[in-house]
Amino acid sequence: MYGTPYIVSDVMTHTVAAVGRRAPFKEIVQLMHDWRVSALPVLEGEGRVVGVVSEADLLPKEEFRDTPEEGYVRLRRRSDVAKADALTANDLMSSPAVTVRPGATLAEAAHLMARAGVKRLPVVDEVGLLEGVVSRADLLKVFLRGDAEIAEQVRHEVVSELFPPPGSALQVEVEDGVVTLVGRVQDPGLVPVAARLVRAVEGVVDVRFDLAPGREHRTSSP
Repeated sequence: MYGTPYIVSDVMTHTVAAVGRRAPFKEIVQLMHDWRVSALPVLEGEGRVVGVVSEADLLPKEEFRDTPEEGYVRLRRRSDVAKADALTANDLMSSPAVTVRPGATLAEAAHLMARAGVKRLPVVDEVGLLEGVVSRADLLKVFLRGDAEIAEQVRHEVVSELFPPPGSALQVEVEDGVVTLVGRVQDPGLVPVAARLVRAVEGVVDVRFDLAPGREHRTSSP
């Protein structure tokens, strides 16, 4: 729908592999391998997310296999050393889990991933029950939108609102997600505003303006 940003529920994966608190180490590794994922939500009760166990949580088991020197162990986080001896998801998981709601925008989910340094987020409802998982790859799905679809949205949301005829006459061209607005505008002061609005359209890679004969003006990225 025009004017409505994509949200997590639009792109998330609904069928999710998860484990309970008592899941043993090897079962966790096997599930990650079978589902080709790098992390699993840990659930209790009717499906409430209580943590996440990731490859990073499992690696200390291998890292400390040869029992490093005591001084080296002291330099490492105690949690890493403890996880080397952990046998179940309850002792391996990172808790509380960093989660996201299905109604969050993709930008909000991306900021949350970057801040937490994670590749995947469990998607939970208002009481913390698991609804799905959203990954970095899921957030990039918006860039699979077709050029024609992007062009129609830009015409409808930006050009018709900021540059109506007869004072302005702009054509919208899109190639590989790069939007070019070609023609004339009555108020050049609106060009930076248009650039911001076009970049806010899901799937847009860049925006350019060709407003003078023989010259192409490219706005600087924010």
